[in-house]
Amino acid sequence: MAVIGAGFGGIAVAHLLRRAGFTELTIFERAGDVGGVWRDNTYPGCACDIPAPLYSYSFALNPNWSQRFPPHTEILEYLRHCVARFGLEPHLRLGAGVAEAAWTGTAWRLTLEDGTTDEFDVLVPATGQLSRPVIPSIPGADDFAGLATHTAGWDPAIDVAGKRVGVIGTGASAIQLVPAIAGVAGRITVFQRTAPWTLPKPNRRYGRARRRLNRALPWLMRASRGGTWALTVVTGRAMTGRPVAKRLVRAVSDVQRFVQARRLRSRVTPDYAMGCKRVLFTGDWYRTLRAPHVNLVTDDILQITGAGVHTVDGAVYDCDVLVYATGFAATEFLTPLRVLGRDGLLLSDAWRDGAYAHLGIAVPGFPNMFLMYGPNTNTGNTSVVYFHEAQARYIVQAVQAIAATGPLEVRPSVAAAFDAEMQRRLSGSVWAGCTSWYRTGSGRVVTNWPGMASEYRARTALLRHADYAELHTELVRD
Repeated sequence: MAVIGAGFGGIAVAHLLRRAGFTELTIFERAGDVGGVWRDNTYPGCACDIPAPLYSYSFALNPNWSQRFPPHTEILEYLRHCVARFGLEPHLRLGAGVAEAAWTGTAWRLTLEDGTTDEFDVLVPATGQLSRPVIPSIPGADDFAGLATHTAGWDPAIDVAGKRVGVIGTGASAIQLVPAIAGVAGRITVFQRTAPWTLPKPNRRYGRARRRLNRALPWLMRASRGGTWALTVVTGRAMTGRPVAKRLVRAVSDVQRFVQARRLRSRVTPDYAMGCKRVLFTGDWYRTLRAPHVNLVTDDILQITGAGVHTVDGAVYDCDVLVYATGFAATEFLTPLRVLGRDGLLLSDAWRDGAYAHLGIAVPGFPNMFLMYGPNTNTGNTSVVYFHEAQARYIVQAVQAIAATGPLEVRPSVAAAFDAEMQRRLSGSVWAGCTSWYRTGSGRVVTNWPGMASEYRARTALLRHADYAELHTELVRD
């Protein structure tokens, strides 16, 4: 088996496969370390916005978190610890990027970026949805004379002390970065296109006593995880349109903005439905925007020059450092990996109208390939790790079936029916109401799951063999 990617998803599926007795597996990772987004994102303030008791594996609870919303360094160390604890180190091939995966008729032939090849029975791409940074096309961007970087490309050597910093974007990374550097930078100009919906981030530190209790009484961690889960049920009901939960969550957001934003309220009030874009958790965003050395600009950017940013109202904002907090190409699954399935079918062609997969895992025409964090498996309200575990358990069942009966491929009719259900349910969801990274240019929502996380887990709990066909015998009849 070949697993591509050593982030949360890749580690989860590799561990559960190995625990099920499948030890002939290789984890390919382009970078020199495990960790995925938590390895790549090192910008100041980078931290989890889901409480750590839930943003971790249920089979590897961590008694040593220093706080409820830990920084990226702790999450990276947690993943490194899991790799060692699960015995996955011998299965890792670091610095080994996969350029192409092609189905030969009996196996998957992987071609690495260095030109070497190898063959595997099963392919599990676990490349994530937030791995390809997006930098918008702005006239004159190449002319900027200062330092320009995307948050995902932040270099720890960057020094913003006393500098004039321009931050383009007000998404999840900006809402963490700006408060973190506000006390260091000389001046910060935040360029906002759309105001984000926010909720309070009730962080708290876990002292030594709490950590000792976690180690001595593991059930305390289970209780904390359960409590966090219960809170995400409320936010989940709000995101899926339940009226009472929706009003409650919106009221909390409105109160936070009313109390903290003050004179900026009119400029930071969203003009779209709550949840249409990602709701952000923060305790210091609005307070930071009110600081005398922080300037919020809501006029559109006209161009970038060597000295800074020009907006459509004619204003000029000089910058020494320009930071793109502009997110990721979440809808471009597996890019730039080239994947060729049965009869030479190119995955990018199969997904020309938008990515889809049965349960977000299996794609017709691509035998023995199972996706981690595939289409329609993102969550707008709870921990994506919960979804990863559900997918990994399903994939273990699929591999067991392959070991028993030979190559399997999801039936086209099954995948089409699932995709039709997703698009029907999502067309009436809050995520269809505005432009966001959840949607393709054509308007298809290809990232998010339309229901509660518990529904996804229930639907992936048992692999239905009738959903799959054995190659060369049953597919022609489907």
